[in-house]
Order: sequence, then C-alpha cells, then structure tokens
Amino acid sequence: MPRIHPSAFVDPSAILADQVEIGPNVFIDAEVTIGDGTRIMHGAHIGRWTTLGSGNTVYPYAVVGQDPQDVGYHGEQAFTVIGDGNIIREGVTIHRGNREGTSTVIGHGNYFMVNSHVAHNCRIGNHVILVNGCLLAGHVDVDDRAIISGNCQIHQFVRIGTLAMMRGGSSATKDVPPFCVNDRMSCLRAVNVVGLRRNGYDPQRIRAIKNAFKTLFLSGLRLEAALQELETRADADDDVRLLVDFIRASKRGVGSGRKSGQSGE
Repeated sequence: MPRIHPSAFVDPSAILADQVEIGPNVFIDAEVTIGDGTRIMHGAHIGRWTTLGSGNTVYPYAVVGQDPQDVGYHGEQAFTVIGDGNIIREGVTIHRGNREGTSTVIGHGNYFMVNSHVAHNCRIGNHVILVNGCLLAGHVDVDDRAIISGNCQIHQFVRIGTLAMMRGGSSATKDVPPFCVNDRMSCLRAVNVVGLRRNGYDPQRIRAIKNAFKTLFLSGLRLEAALQELETRADADDDVRLLVDFIRASKRGVGSGRKSGQSGE
C-alpha cells in the first residue's frame, strides 16, 4: 500500500502503486499515475495527466506536469510522461504538452538538478543530466547521456545529440551534434572526450570521432562538402555515421566550429 502523509492532497482519481511515498503538503492532481517505489517529498506538486514510472524521487517544491507557459494553451488535455529512476531536485519545473493530445516525454535515469526547467513538448532521453538553473524551451530534444551544464539556455526546437555537452552558461540556438561540446552561443568547441571515456569509448572510436569533428568544423570546408567527404570514407564507423545523420536531419542547422584564436581540447 502507498504511504500518504495526512497533510497531503491526493485526488481520488489518482492511481498510486505499492511502495509509493507521498510526503507532507504534497499535491497530486486528477488523473495522475505513479509507479511502484516512487517518492514524492514535501511540498511537491504533480499536475494533472502526469504519469510517473517506478523508482523516481521528486524533491521538495518541484512542480511536475503543470500547465505549459504558452499563451495559446487553454486547458486542453495534454500529458507529461516520465519513465523510471529519475531524480527531480528542488524547484525543478516540468510542464505538460501545449496542445490537445501532445506530451512532454522523459525517459529513464535522468538527473534534473535544482531550478532546472523543462518546457512543454520536450523529449528527454535516458541518463541525461540537467545542472542547476538550465532552461529548455518548448519542443527541445535531448538525446541519451547528454549533459546540460549550469545556467545554459536552449532555444525552442533545438536538438542536443547523444553524449553532447553544453558548457556552463552557454546557449544553443542551433542543434548540438552528438559527442560535441557547445560553448558560448552555438559554438562547437571540441569533442566531449571525457564523456566518451567515461562511457566506455575506446581510443580508436574517440580518434575517429575527433577526426570527423575536425573535418566538419575545423578544416575550412563548407559543411556540405565536409559531410560528403565523411560519407565517402571507407573507414567511417557507426559513430561517424551517427554524427553525419544527425547533421543531415537538422532543421535549425548546427553550431559552428571555434573561431581562429580560440583554444579547445
């Protein structure tokens, strides 16, 4: 049976699995589903039409699944869908979709640090880290194991690729390809070598990614010419193809390489 503090409000329509823990002064709105072993700490707010999977921890005063900050939203049924094993720290805000039937979707094992914000219709993969104060606008996609550092800002509809990293205080108005480090305003500074090593990439794979990065962003070639060169290389591996395919699929374009005189890894 779930453990519910007497001061908490849980709407009768909410569905709580076994081993759910609801702390003091928590508010659980209508048509919410919470999976086994999830803990909602004091003062947190779980908005209507939210699904939380198993083993999540929602810290004090986080707000999950509330109305989107969109003047065009007028109470339509929209959703927040969150997987398993996520940590949602104090003051985090995660908003539901902004149109009828749409969703904000978050995967598994993510870590949302204090006061980070995920706007409507975002898609967050697995094992992503959002550091304190970072801001994701609507319709942002963040792929697996990306790191968004403190006080970063991401423009709406931007995509952040697998194992990409945004340096603290940087902004992205264009897509950040997989494995890349974003600095300043959509400047692709280097390859996220530390992140690759921590995730088990061997030196050969890292070398191939670094060589592809140099071709794309540091060689002086136009981006289309650089993509074509990588596509014709006999030694192009899956990582390089992932990088090329991500850029090919970009609608907003990708950031530029570092300018002359800038240092990087």
